[in-house]
Amino acid sequence: MASRSDTDLHGPDLHGTDLPSGSSGWIRVRGAREHNLRDVDVDLPRDCFVTFTGVSGSGKSSLAFGTVFAESQRRYFESVAPYARRLMAQVGAPEIDTIEGLPPAVALQQARGGTSSRSTLGTLSSLSDVLRLLYSRAGSYPEGAEHLPASAFSPNTAVGACPTCQGSGVSRRTTEQLLVPNPSLSIDEGAIGVWASRAWVGQNVRRMVTKLGIDVHAPWHTLPQSDRDWILFTDEEPRMLLQGNKQGEASAYHGHWSSAEKYLMRNLAKTQSPAQREKLEAFVADGPCPTCNGKRLRPAALAVTFAGIDIADMAALPLSQVCALLDGGLADQARGTDRHGAAAASAARSLVKDFGARVESIISLGLGYLSMDRSSTALSPGELQRVRLAGQLRAGLFGVLYVLDEPSAGLHPADSAALYDALRDLVAAGNSLFVVEHDLSIARHADWVVDVGPSAGVLGGHVVHSGPPAALADVADSSTADFMFDRTEPPALSARTPADWIDFDPISLHNLRDVEVRLPTGVLTAVTGVSGSGKSSLLTAMVEQLEAAAADPSAEGPRRIVVIDQKPIGRSPRSNLATYTGLFDPVRRLFAATPEAREHGWTAGRFSFNVDAGRCPTCEGEGFVAIELVFLPTSYSTCPTCGGSRYDPETLEVLYRERDIGQVLAMTVQEAADFFDDVPAVHRALTTLLDVGLGYLTLGQPATELSGGEAQRIKLATELQRPRREGTVFVLDEPTGGLHPVNVRDLVRVLNRLVEGGDTVVAVEHDMQVVAAADWVVELGPGGGDRGGTVVAASTPAELLDVADSVTAPYLRAAVERG
Repeated sequence: MASRSDTDLHGPDLHGTDLPSGSSGWIRVRGAREHNLRDVDVDLPRDCFVTFTGVSGSGKSSLAFGTVFAESQRRYFESVAPYARRLMAQVGAPEIDTIEGLPPAVALQQARGGTSSRSTLGTLSSLSDVLRLLYSRAGSYPEGAEHLPASAFSPNTAVGACPTCQGSGVSRRTTEQLLVPNPSLSIDEGAIGVWASRAWVGQNVRRMVTKLGIDVHAPWHTLPQSDRDWILFTDEEPRMLLQGNKQGEASAYHGHWSSAEKYLMRNLAKTQSPAQREKLEAFVADGPCPTCNGKRLRPAALAVTFAGIDIADMAALPLSQVCALLDGGLADQARGTDRHGAAAASAARSLVKDFGARVESIISLGLGYLSMDRSSTALSPGELQRVRLAGQLRAGLFGVLYVLDEPSAGLHPADSAALYDALRDLVAAGNSLFVVEHDLSIARHADWVVDVGPSAGVLGGHVVHSGPPAALADVADSSTADFMFDRTEPPALSARTPADWIDFDPISLHNLRDVEVRLPTGVLTAVTGVSGSGKSSLLTAMVEQLEAAAADPSAEGPRRIVVIDQKPIGRSPRSNLATYTGLFDPVRRLFAATPEAREHGWTAGRFSFNVDAGRCPTCEGEGFVAIELVFLPTSYSTCPTCGGSRYDPETLEVLYRERDIGQVLAMTVQEAADFFDDVPAVHRALTTLLDVGLGYLTLGQPATELSGGEAQRIKLATELQRPRREGTVFVLDEPTGGLHPVNVRDLVRVLNRLVEGGDTVVAVEHDMQVVAAADWVVELGPGGGDRGGTVVAASTPAELLDVADSVTAPYLRAAVERG
């Protein structure tokens, strides 16, 4: 029977704490056992701002998403059609005894964008829908032009897409320079790359060119331009009588001419050989479509303007500029200077008002630097989540539980205030807000804090504190409290002396305009600045120049450039931590060396889940089966045959130290480090994973369950295992993403270890622990988008404190002068 405290949703919580002001009652969670949670009982206030904190892997997300949100979602699907319920039953329910007082929930997670470049910020936010209506109904059409429907302004429809590039904006083209890499050669010597072979195709071309009266022995550059253009690009396909055949015997046959360009494109389209495709790809390049100039739309749609520009140019502007431009278009209509102004003014006013409201919610979250045509694949997980959050702010729902995953990810501290205001707006509208967060400036101002820990993995899974933020100060075993209440030593600003300097050519990319920057070698450099200031663009351009110099034997500088980004280590459950790092190979050899395996004659291959012999036949070694939900994205459920072990029963009978291979994959990195402490080949890899704060992950953790930050740190750990080559440049993009401050401290030690070994480390970073630990700081800004793109400061951290224009300096000063 439930106790009174379990059924009373308005009395004190488990610890006797009263409901916060404004709360309508508790969400009472009992017996939560999802992942590493240890029979957690906790009371969470509704209609409040609740943050979930704790070190990485402590169980925060398991409680907020895996338990509370998952149970809300399960209850919702109980009310839908039986077919849908059957599918959801395959996915499973969270391991929990009861949850009382649970409202309907919406999750906003850091999922990456779709794989299609046709998905953009405009389509994700519905801004494109409004803009297309505006141009259709209120745009200025050329004299006599036919009125176009809204769909004609979309590159994703048959009526709107440019007929040349099918709405991609990109054309695969070749040029004389690509087709003829060395114009000093003759045709006979192989000047035309696609026909350079002495085999049949090359012989046939030479015979036809000779038949046409063109000298195949003359250097290519000496031939008349008209002949060169005809050979490479003509649409003519004449037939001609030639002498000779494939065996070289004298006989007549008809040759059919096709230009080098047509030959190239035809073979690219039909070849099934990867090697042949790779060879042909060298002769083509992607460029803007010649018909639409990369704008993706038909000429008729691009001829329609509003505020003096077409819809593609409007979509390419930063959102911070668009509303002012649209207001200017309305003013033109009001003055009658727009030819269609009188008839379209009413529709335009309504649509611009709607558009402005949508844009304002996005700009308020610090995303004004983005443009509507920004591909979703180019948006960071943090940006994507904030775009979705903006949509929820406009939705105006009431009584909903919003569960967010680190909404501050990728934000400079200066942008966090706007985010906090937006989150408060959701609560003020009558909703509950649960936020998994490492930004302690946000946690400090929440209504309620749930700190999970005390550590990660098997050492976590307990609620260390659940109550008002100020009460966390009294919790002695909370790592969060140490940082939230300044109980740790502040970082000291002490810069190392660079070994040398690398000067880069002026950089122009996106919002960067002729930016000049120097990179010190043998030290740690932090690239910082507000969101959209140009940090990632700068890093991309620097890497291109570094790699070009490394490939040039005559150039000085580093020879090895290692870029460690947040892209997934794999896109299916088959890819996992153990296989990516290489530590699974020696583990399989250990199992193959056991008496049982030798008796069966099994090699290490038997213990690979990618080999038919030993893997589970149902899931084919993935440990999961795909569940097609039809109306939702594909989900994965634990394989019912092997229970997620990935192997068949016979293979699982082989034990190493009383553990089967499936149980080893289920170990956390921390557990495995203890289990294999006397196996150097395995322990070395596990130690590097511990060093980068991933001790809580399991060895078989599917790539589909890893965050971008976790994937990046796995890549870093893999690099740390490899034989060291002094002088390597490591380039990282926000390596602290998803890390608790205690884990950030450990990561800084790893980065310093690289530097002390003679390497150079460059990191885009917002975390003040990393900025303070850096030897050199490059700050871009002062704002985002068109207000950024310049170097505000390039100095040591200590010198940065005195840079008046630095947005970072006040936050760095607060970090080093606290207490």
